[in-house]
Amino acid sequence: MKTKILMLVVLMAQLFSLYAARVDTIQVKARKMKKVISGVVILPDSYTTSKRYPVIYLLHGASDNYKAWVNKCPKLKSYVDHYDMIVVCPDGGHTSWYFDSPVDKTMQYESYVSKDFVGYIDSHYATVADPKGRAITGLSMGGHGALYLAFRHQDIWGAAGSMSGGVDFTPFPLNWNISKRLGDYASNREVWERNTVMDQVYLLTKNSLSIMIDCGKDDFFFPVNKALHERLDHCNIPHDFIVRQGKHNWNYWRNAIRYQLLFMNDYFERQK
Repeated sequence: MKTKILMLVVLMAQLFSLYAARVDTIQVKARKMKKVISGVVILPDSYTTSKRYPVIYLLHGASDNYKAWVNKCPKLKSYVDHYDMIVVCPDGGHTSWYFDSPVDKTMQYESYVSKDFVGYIDSHYATVADPKGRAITGLSMGGHGALYLAFRHQDIWGAAGSMSGGVDFTPFPLNWNISKRLGDYASNREVWERNTVMDQVYLLTKNSLSIMIDCGKDDFFFPVNKALHERLDHCNIPHDFIVRQGKHNWNYWRNAIRYQLLFMNDYFERQK
């Protein structure tokens, strides 16, 4: 009996060692929205204030929240340990799309993530507070948000990725409450287009940002991801474009995040 108990203890210790990263829940003040918003910080087991760590900002999708990645992708914590980096997950509201809404003052998430949240992370943790040490990626709405924010704030992020990103939502005028953020599409077409990733490509120059786009070929967002890839090619903007079998679901994203983290880690290593 004692032998069995000892074996069980050893097994449990081994399992816990796989996920040794520390998870902090934080509260960050959103100045433009005048409220406090929760977020998650995943620290590697090696974390110490005596060194500086690169940070990946990882965004959730529509109808989800800041806890989504930690809850639905348990291996994320072991990846943080493996790469010895920090991963942070801000809350983006259920359907903010991570831009500053011109019609809804309660949805000012571009300002929140790029200013308030980044500022909090750099002031409370031992980070590489420079684009050389910051990357951003996300899934679905968060994929749109990651590229949108990085394209518009190249002074903050040096690398950006997207998994199944809604990089152009104009083909979906009735979905995901976007009309509540931008007005109805028929009357506000220019506003809609101006707030898509597709319309931000002009901000890029060759090698100004390290970019990775990943989308399953069976995903309803695949056509707009392919169109973004083609526009980047046309503008001579280097980027990685990954297409695999897969749909718009967590099975795909739990696999995709491994490629994203490898890409971001390679970027960080090149900056040293």
